[in-house]
Amino acid sequence: MGSLATTPPFQVLDDTRPDDKSLPAFMVSTTRGFLPRMDPVVSLPAEFDALESILQRMPVKTASGEPGLLALGKLGDEVDGSFPDLTAAMDRYEDDLPVMNALYRDYSFLASAYLLEPCHERFVRGEGYGLGRQRLPRNISQPIARCAEICGFKPFMEYAGSYALFNYRLVDPAAGLEYSNLRLIRAFEHGLDPESSEAGFVLVHIDMVKNSGPLVAGTMQCLEVASRASSGLGSVEERTALNQGLRRILDAMTSINGVMETMWGKSRPTEYTSFRTFIFGITSQSMFPDGVVYEGLNDDQPLSFRGESGANDSMVPLMDNLLQVPMPSTPLTEILKDFRQYRPSNHKAFLQHVRDRSMEVELRAFTLGLKQDGQEGSGDEEKRELLRQSRGLWLQILNQVRDFRWRHWCFAREYILKRTAHPTATGGSPIVTWLPNQLEAVLADMADINDVARRDDARGLGRTCDDVMEAAMRQRETLRKEVDKYCAERGVARG
Repeated sequence: MGSLATTPPFQVLDDTRPDDKSLPAFMVSTTRGFLPRMDPVVSLPAEFDALESILQRMPVKTASGEPGLLALGKLGDEVDGSFPDLTAAMDRYEDDLPVMNALYRDYSFLASAYLLEPCHERFVRGEGYGLGRQRLPRNISQPIARCAEICGFKPFMEYAGSYALFNYRLVDPAAGLEYSNLRLIRAFEHGLDPESSEAGFVLVHIDMVKNSGPLVAGTMQCLEVASRASSGLGSVEERTALNQGLRRILDAMTSINGVMETMWGKSRPTEYTSFRTFIFGITSQSMFPDGVVYEGLNDDQPLSFRGESGANDSMVPLMDNLLQVPMPSTPLTEILKDFRQYRPSNHKAFLQHVRDRSMEVELRAFTLGLKQDGQEGSGDEEKRELLRQSRGLWLQILNQVRDFRWRHWCFAREYILKRTAHPTATGGSPIVTWLPNQLEAVLADMADINDVARRDDARGLGRTCDDVMEAAMRQRETLRKEVDKYCAERGVARG
């Protein structure tokens, strides 16, 4: 194992070099994980004062507490009137990638607000969303395309690069990333108030991702051990090191899920749909049946992009790739693959690297003891006990992935399905069937691994894993009943 590995090494940072402006704002590190390698740029250069001004005046409730342009229905008029095209000013900052990322964030807020302002107005009146604006004017389309190209994003709002992970500031820099020290830079509705549901929705995501450094470190440790394992079970030292890496991953995922659970209290289910309007995308949305024309781009033929979605976060996809979770061959899985395009370029490359490397060094087979060579000597019993630990840790990590996806489903049920009939999520996936597609895959994989362990050892994987499996199988039945119920109510095929 490992000696034939050909995948080139991926540069995971230990030192994030926060003052280096030549590096992309988003790189993968063992310290900050998938967060930007420095705290986001808050203030734009003076050449972009007009952009700063319109964004400060844009939210439904501004920082001063007064109604903003979106509350008054005046954003579109201002964009179509006096707002300048600042594309040329970007050339002065193309080598300052954190500033370019801030410009991408800010233009994506303006683009989404402009396109979806009419839908928000109808929502407030209790009507359906209707149509958004079908053209993005040149004074937004040109600059967002330019900064997106430089930063490696699509020219539309994304989860990491704009809405969430590059959209916080610290009240006190010395206090760091403590939740109470976080504030939003940009918002659509009431998010400049840190107690609002919009702020809570975004800030909880940041609070989760700050735990991703150990997730990355544990991933790299496991891949490194598997790459040099000398036999089917590996040496005692190798398997001990592997289990240490698995425990780092398990602890990190447990922390991430613990923070995720705080969403219920920090972003109220009854208030989510009021700011959700502004984070819809173009793809598969009734508001944009023919896409959106970006003036001056693509020969003025419509373009289509998926909207902001927490599904674009990189933590659970990292686990899918590392653990080689088998996904069903369905149209819903194809949507999952499409989502991979809506991440920072460095994150995309890292996830692909982990997927390729995990398969190359046969991490799954090594960890689960699926390729034992039968030639271990006197240390067999110790190694087999360590193998049992490996299997237990692997199953518990999968259980944390299950827990994450189950909670995501519960959010979709309580925040969306019970409050709106709109059939698609913000990213354009079917709201009833898409999340269960991935959750069912994880549950099936857990059952398979548990069966393998029981065939090899009558003791199974111990009380903790027995309890995990009992709860998971009960949950699978609950999930199927819930999905069947919502499919029947909404006339949706089970998929």
